[in-house]
Amino acid sequence: MPRPYVLLSAAVSLDGFLDDTGPERLLLSGPADFDRVDEVRASSDAILIGAGTLRTDNPRLLVNSPERRAARVADGRPEYPLKVAVTASGDLDPAAPFWHTGGDKAVYTTDKGAERLRGLAADVVALGPELDWRAVLDHLGDVRGVRRLMVEGGGRVHTQLMRQALADELHLALAPIFVGQPGAPRLFGPGAYPPGRMRLLETRPVGDIVLMRYVPTAPGTAGADAAADRRWLALACELAALCPPSETAFSVGAVVVAADGTELARGHSREGGDPVAHAEEAALAKITPGDPRLADATVYSSLEPCARRASRPAPCARLILDAGVRRVVTAWREPDTFVKDADGSGILAAEGAVVVVLPEYEAQAMAPNRHLLE
Repeated sequence: MPRPYVLLSAAVSLDGFLDDTGPERLLLSGPADFDRVDEVRASSDAILIGAGTLRTDNPRLLVNSPERRAARVADGRPEYPLKVAVTASGDLDPAAPFWHTGGDKAVYTTDKGAERLRGLAADVVALGPELDWRAVLDHLGDVRGVRRLMVEGGGRVHTQLMRQALADELHLALAPIFVGQPGAPRLFGPGAYPPGRMRLLETRPVGDIVLMRYVPTAPGTAGADAAADRRWLALACELAALCPPSETAFSVGAVVVAADGTELARGHSREGGDPVAHAEEAALAKITPGDPRLADATVYSSLEPCARRASRPAPCARLILDAGVRRVVTAWREPDTFVKDADGSGILAAEGAVVVVLPEYEAQAMAPNRHLLE
């Protein structure tokens, strides 16, 4: 398994603080934003916090909505995401609600810290004499099977992950208040961060909060393209889960992305009430034909673009080629459920398109289609 997709989540004041200096936690979010966070938690495989946040905020990190918990169970996942704490010292309160609510828990620590955590109601993972974030993420992916990791703090953890270029996405909830206290904790501390401006994916009001979603951009840095492929394919898989259910067609999500990282369009199967619409078709239909950006764009699709279909004159592989796109990233080769010997990748490759398959996302792409494969 690859490292998880790492999503940093935080609420901050207008002047960039996570909290004030008072004895009680400052509640920056409102009811609507708390519900949004609950939705993000429900979509995650694990939720991670640092030791400082655990000691100061004493969080439970639960999915509060019964409907969202039920949906996780129906999808074959645990009722609650894995709860993860990271501590170098091992100085954690074993009586904290964190350990005694929700589902499974894990602690990543040093060899010395592990000695202090004996008997804790959690899986204690000792990483050696020092904490290594890459080792944490590798273990979560390889051993625990975590594909999507939500990080809820604190500022030190967010800073370390961002500075080490290990964050794939940032959800920033901006609260309409000022803190103005020099000693209050900030979201990000000083230091050397990866170069380049972050790219804005979305802004939207959530009650009186403004949610801003960013992804890192670091042109020319090693692994930047691979990280972008992971982010966009993960989004395509999320879109597949939005499809109206069907007994006769796959649920697929697709995103078309320009070479500079601009999202051109997204779509999913049966979008807009069209019972035979395919994801790639729905996305491409939203782009002006002949848009010059298509020549260098990438189509991210949770399922290999179809090679043959009865519902439309042209399959999605042909639509992609006719649009001028010459790069496709997908998670899952089309099975023989509806079309025997389907080979959309072969059609694309025969006309010079590059097809990249990231099989580590196959399980996520298959999830909304499990009923068709049994």
